[in-house]
Amino acid sequence: MNRLEGEIAIVTGSDSGIGQATAVAFAREGADVAVTYLHDKEGAERTLSEIEAAGRRGSVTHLDVRDPSLVERFFQAVNERLGTPTILVNDAGVDAAGKPVKDMSLEHWDNMMRTNLYGPFFCCQQFIRGLDGSGRHGTIINITSVHQEIPRTGAAGYDVSKGGLRNLTTTLALELAEKNINVNNIAPGMVLTPMNQAAIDDPKVLEKQVQSIPMKRAAQPEEIAHVAVFLASEQARYIHGTTIVVDGGLMLFQGQGA
Repeated sequence: MNRLEGEIAIVTGSDSGIGQATAVAFAREGADVAVTYLHDKEGAERTLSEIEAAGRRGSVTHLDVRDPSLVERFFQAVNERLGTPTILVNDAGVDAAGKPVKDMSLEHWDNMMRTNLYGPFFCCQQFIRGLDGSGRHGTIINITSVHQEIPRTGAAGYDVSKGGLRNLTTTLALELAEKNINVNNIAPGMVLTPMNQAAIDDPKVLEKQVQSIPMKRAAQPEEIAHVAVFLASEQARYIHGTTIVVDGGLMLFQGQGA
């Protein structure tokens, strides 16, 4: 449909899962896409090959979003290779370690915050500065989680970082409302990505885990990507500062039977 024709997108953590599906979906809708990875270079190269197969330009960069100097250099490189980014999807993140607060190391807590919250903050700063004064429309999409609202034991770092990212989204929405930049976040429920590898590998694990989801299934990454495409398109220009939950009804199930 070419809904993103002429756009230049950055999708962090686009070597697998939701990020990979989003980067490919953007390219198929006409955008050029900058791909980033931390560990899986081969996955990032696969993403790039699909972007190029869609007839779009792309790039692959190793990026640790925890480091603001690396983020700044990355944005400069994207400007040189592809042009000024007009879409930013903050997808790079790490999952909970399953440890209660009393046993959680400061190192783990810091890593969770710097990856899931500081990283998007650094990327948003560079994105906004790049668009400032250009007159072009921009879109920021932060990938949070239903756990911005639903806490889990053993997941304090993840829950807090995703809740913080949700509030960064709403604060940015207020700051950027008159600057022609839309800001929203997508809160997925259970998605079949490497974060849920055990469920992908074992049908019994999957069957057990989906029982708390009214639709009784997990999402595919492409189902989240479709929402990201919509939010990045002209069709969503008046959607601003909100969360779109994509969870098969999971959040509706909380409190049932009480």
